[in-house]
Amino acid sequence: MSGLAEYIRRESITHVIDATHPFAAEMSRNVVAACAETGTPLIALERPPWSKAPGDDWIEVVNVNAAVAALPEAPTKVFLAIGRQHIAPFAMKPQHTYTLRFVDPPEAPLPFATDVIVSRGPFTLDGELKMMRTRGITWIVARNSGGDGARAKIDAARVLGLPVVMISRPELPERQRAESVAEIMQWLGHSTRLGA
Repeated sequence: MSGLAEYIRRESITHVIDATHPFAAEMSRNVVAACAETGTPLIALERPPWSKAPGDDWIEVVNVNAAVAALPEAPTKVFLAIGRQHIAPFAMKPQHTYTLRFVDPPEAPLPFATDVIVSRGPFTLDGELKMMRTRGITWIVARNSGGDGARAKIDAARVLGLPVVMISRPELPERQRAESVAEIMQWLGHSTRLGA
C-alpha cells in the first residue's frame, strides 16, 4: 500500500478509479488505504452482481473453502468457473471430475486431474449448454463477478436444472461506486457526448 501511496504522490495523481475485478479484494483494499492516506478522491467501477432468477438453484457461500465443502461427497462432474489461482482447495475432494476453462494453457501442473478447456469469452448460452452436456457437468462452482460476458454459464445451469455453488463477493471497505463508464466520466467532470 505504501508503494501505491508514494506513486500517487510522485505522479501527482488527482483522481483514482478502481476498475479491478470484483474479487481482487486485496488490490481494492490497498487502493482505498492509499487514497485515504493521500487524500485522493476515489471511485470504483463495479458491475452489479448477478441476482437469482426463477429456476436458479444456487448454494451461496462466502469463499472458496466453503464452496469445496458445499460439493457432494459422491463423485460428480464439476465445472470450476473460478480462475486458476483459486483451484487448489478442490484437491480436498479428488473424487470429482473437474472441468476448468482458461484463457491460456496452464504453465505448471494442476493440483489434480482435470479436463482443461482453453478458450476466451464471451461465451454464448448455446455454447455453454453444449459444453455442459458434452462433458456431463452436474455441478457448477462460480464467483459472483456479475456482468454479461460470463453470465451464459449461469443461464445454462438454469436451463439444465443444475446446482450452482455461488461464491459471494468479498467484503470491501466503503467507497464511492459507479456501475458505468458514463457515471465515472460524470464524476470526473467530463461529458461523454461525441464532440463535447
